[in-house]
Amino acid sequence: MKFSNVIRTMCLKPFILLGAAALFLALPVAAQDFPGPMTTPPKAKSAPAGPPSSEPAQEPGPPQRLHSPGDNPITTDPPSQPVAEIIKRFAERETEFRIERDNYTYTQAFAIQTIDDDGRPDGEYRMVSDIIFTPDSKRFEKVKFAPPDTLRRISLSQQDLDDVRNVQPFVLTTTELPKYNVTYVGRQQVDELSTYVFDVAPKTIEKNQRYFQGRVWVDDKDLQIVMTDGKAVPDIITKNNENVFPRFRTYRQNIEKGYWFPVFTRADDYLHFRSGDVHIRMTVKYSNYKRYGSTVKMGEAKEIKNP
Repeated sequence: MKFSNVIRTMCLKPFILLGAAALFLALPVAAQDFPGPMTTPPKAKSAPAGPPSSEPAQEPGPPQRLHSPGDNPITTDPPSQPVAEIIKRFAERETEFRIERDNYTYTQAFAIQTIDDDGRPDGEYRMVSDIIFTPDSKRFEKVKFAPPDTLRRISLSQQDLDDVRNVQPFVLTTTELPKYNVTYVGRQQVDELSTYVFDVAPKTIEKNQRYFQGRVWVDDKDLQIVMTDGKAVPDIITKNNENVFPRFRTYRQNIEKGYWFPVFTRADDYLHFRSGDVHIRMTVKYSNYKRYGSTVKMGEAKEIKNP
């Protein structure tokens, strides 16, 4: 996600916060299209490695067990088929998944907190929304819950929302594949899954484009991404503003037909600004996946007489 440092740029704070507030207020009435690591150690502190705080603002994880490589090592054993073929096939499967997910409704719960030196939240933003369809089958985000924003040390922007929708639930389709360098790392057991591990990085950074950089785990049977760990790039630094992005991990689960849907994203990281580090915790929970059912509209019945 993109975060603006509002400590060093206090004169920009009213504009940034008002812009973000207007954007959130506009969401319930705006039709939108949705498709869905490089840890930088903190300068003076180390980010907690444990689970998110149990503070009420934290969204709970999904009820199912999340994938974790645990202490399982990455082996360098070569795969049973050429790496280029594996990449090609899993990109094709990701393309199929992107199309399939676009036919589903779901609930998205987003929460972001800043954490003080005592490890307690000192500001937060939360939003729960339903991703649904309008009567004419257009994708639509309906905000269900959005309490007042109490963030003071950072502010949200359009890149934040774009990253939640497109980068954090990263999908590497055949269309996106030419934009990335994909490097085979090895194989690793993740819970009960046998996976291929790849490092992914954009080949070039184009202006106003967002990319994923990090690591993906691909199930060796379904050939779909089951976990990602990395960050959105690039960070955006100007003379008067600093927009930096945390490392996150997104977990997927096999929801239906062998397709692995994102269910939980978590970030617990330090954002490095010129004025100092800001500790943040973020979660995005995706739940209530339901396939959208189409209906057939019938015209007025008319009598047809035999000739």
